Amino acid sequence: MGSDKEARPPAPSSPSRSWSTGVAAGALFGGLAAVVSVVAIGRAWAACDVGGGGNGITLLLLAPVVWVAAAVPWLVLHGTLGRRHRGAALAVGLLFTLWFTWFLVTWLGIPDSYPAPLCPGNVPPWWPTLLPT
Repeated sequence: MGSDKEARPPAPSSPSRSWSTGVAAGALFGGLAAVVSVVAIGRAWAACDVGGGGNGITLLLLAPVVWVAAAVPWLVLHGTLGRRHRGAALAVGLLFTLWFTWFLVTWLGIPDSYPAPLCPGNVPPWWPTLLPT
């Protein structure tokens, strides 16, 4: 005869723990996405000679915006999906962060309308050919 505890399904994690995990994951992965995005955009602008001396200020102002924009989905994911399926929330969050970083770098770092004499097709020479721009 089994005890009453064996027949119960596992209880979902507490709501406050899910939200606090989302805040921590958002701060970590949002910060990483912001740093990688800003550095890659800066390298692309430097390689293709985009803009002038104001690029550093633009990138400094862009970093916190990217950080918040990348952190909010982590908070929402862990507060909703993460209550029952932590692994799924982590996988979706990682996929979103990778996509968001790629999107920002290709959208802001490789402008189609800017005449880039140093970069054929406005794609920096260091950009991996397997990643679309």
